[in-house]
Amino acid sequence: MPELAPRQRWLVLAICCMSLLIVSLDNTILNVALPSIQRDLHTSVSGLQWTVDAYTLVLASLLMLSGSTADRVGRRRTFQAGLVIFTAASLLCSLAPGLGWLVVARMLQAVGGSMLNPVAMSIISNTFTDPRERARAIGMWSGVVGISMAAGPIIGGVLVESAGWRSIFWLNAPIGLAALFLTRRYVPESRAPRARRVDPVGQALVIGLLVALTYAIIESPNLGWTSPVVAGCAAAALCALLGLLWYEPRRADPLIDLRFFRSAPFSGATVIAVAAFAGLGGFLFVSSLYLQDVRRLDPLHAGLFMLPMAVMALLTAPVSGRMVASRGPRTPLLLAGAALCASAVLQALTYSEHLPVALLVVAYLLFGTGFGLVNAPITNTAVSGMPRAQAGVAAAVASTSRQTGQSLGVAVIGALMAGGVHADAAAFTDAARTAWWIIAGCGAAVLVMGTLTSGRWARATAQRTAKRLAAEETKETVNV
Repeated sequence: MPELAPRQRWLVLAICCMSLLIVSLDNTILNVALPSIQRDLHTSVSGLQWTVDAYTLVLASLLMLSGSTADRVGRRRTFQAGLVIFTAASLLCSLAPGLGWLVVARMLQAVGGSMLNPVAMSIISNTFTDPRERARAIGMWSGVVGISMAAGPIIGGVLVESAGWRSIFWLNAPIGLAALFLTRRYVPESRAPRARRVDPVGQALVIGLLVALTYAIIESPNLGWTSPVVAGCAAAALCALLGLLWYEPRRADPLIDLRFFRSAPFSGATVIAVAAFAGLGGFLFVSSLYLQDVRRLDPLHAGLFMLPMAVMALLTAPVSGRMVASRGPRTPLLLAGAALCASAVLQALTYSEHLPVALLVVAYLLFGTGFGLVNAPITNTAVSGMPRAQAGVAAAVASTSRQTGQSLGVAVIGALMAGGVHADAAAFTDAARTAWWIIAGCGAAVLVMGTLTSGRWARATAQRTAKRLAAEETKETVNV
């Protein structure tokens, strides 16, 4: 990739941020629309879970393939293909006549989405080669998530109230088309020096693991944990995991390069991403149903209630990027874990049908603070120190961890809430208290892993891993 002038680098960052904006907006707006989708399509809680998880599962399954494909065939080309597919699938979502069609269209959306964020992060990491400048760029990138979280609930509320839930998918079209035009005009093409081969067995094992595990969790309230179908899916997920651990180290070009996990910060960032986004998935799912089904708010006012959380995520994301650039990832990770845990514990202890607005706002402020702080250290740790030739794969692992965490959060919390949604408000809040304790556990995991994987010993493992990867990559390139 050619060296760009400073102005060109920041323009590339802005274009890449547009892809993150449409994906993040789509997610936050969808959560506001869930109760309306449930009423209009006459679906159950598990139907709502599949509306969310059909997207995140396909996305998580294909992210690493998209990252390695972009390194092979061209990052700009892959990014453009993702924009076309995501935009077209969004329009199909708005036309879905029933739940099944909506789920299928969401899966197609995810195919396009898998070519956007990890590929954009790979473009950014190859554009910003200076570590401090890259950390600032990643902080701004993470701030877009905050913007989408701030704008999404309100935009979603307005659209659902005025034009129905189908209108939430229309928003992706103009942003996607603008990003496509700007990418073609201003983003230079880049590839890895050595093309990595496709790993169909590894890809099949990843899909099998995620789909089987999520299906078992979502359908367990309906079928029971002792059901042959649920037990079979759980066994299939375990077999797929063991297969990955056995097969991937034996491939020259694995889908998941397990050598990355020799780095304690990289491994920690993976676990933290799963925990933080599981908390986010559970938070959005429970909060949307609580505000509209228990407190009887319309979609617009429900979105306004969630605005404090989104605003804090917007404000703290760039601060986190600057903290990572100047002090490293430990401080923002510890603050993030503490804030996420405190928010969930506060709601677990006080949750009720008539929870005071002040307490709810404080809990949402704390959650937004924690979530805004956690993104930059995850992303920066994932790509820093890795060979530039494998930037797409490394970024895709971090993105896969996020989407896997969100899928599991929605699956677990949704399964827990399945009985409470159809009962009275008291039953809902009882189930929700347990959900908040689970989310508090996610925050505690961020705090603990942030402490363990950001010290001197952890940094030493990262340096050894980076040197070994660079040496092996150079050797493989020379042999080719």
